[in-house]
Amino acid sequence: MLAGVKRFLFPLGACAFALLLLSGCLTTPSGAGGGMNSVLVSNTNVNAIIAAANDVFPQYGYTSSTMSYPDSASFDKPAGAFGKLLYGSYGTTTSMRAKLVMTPVPGTNNFQLTIRVSRVSDAGQAGFEDSRKMLGLWSGEFMPLMRKISAEAGGAGPM
Repeated sequence: MLAGVKRFLFPLGACAFALLLLSGCLTTPSGAGGGMNSVLVSNTNVNAIIAAANDVFPQYGYTSSTMSYPDSASFDKPAGAFGKLLYGSYGTTTSMRAKLVMTPVPGTNNFQLTIRVSRVSDAGQAGFEDSRKMLGLWSGEFMPLMRKISAEAGGAGPM
């Protein structure tokens, strides 16, 4: 009986360890590289990054939403037909929110950009807005946008 329990617990423990290891890799910045779904913008400032984001996101159907200067800026896009089917309900609008987080790299004029994705019901309606964070894997879809922002804002120098 003890051997049967060990056979069951070992694969379960190995899966839990692998999941813990992978979730740490996806959410924790690692040094100057910043992790899997992040971009380093060299020699820039927050205003240049926000200006570049305000230029790039509308090209993909996003509109400016909330801002927490100088830490982050959010952009919303109405959910498509599949998103409405999957997440919507009668009389409720559903949007996808991309929150661009700008983290300064200490001792430099560089910034680490990451995206946090949320599903938002009734976006912009005071008291009724409901935001649910999506898995960190969704932020990988925003790598082309972050690279464009990096190319536009890089080299702007300090404020």
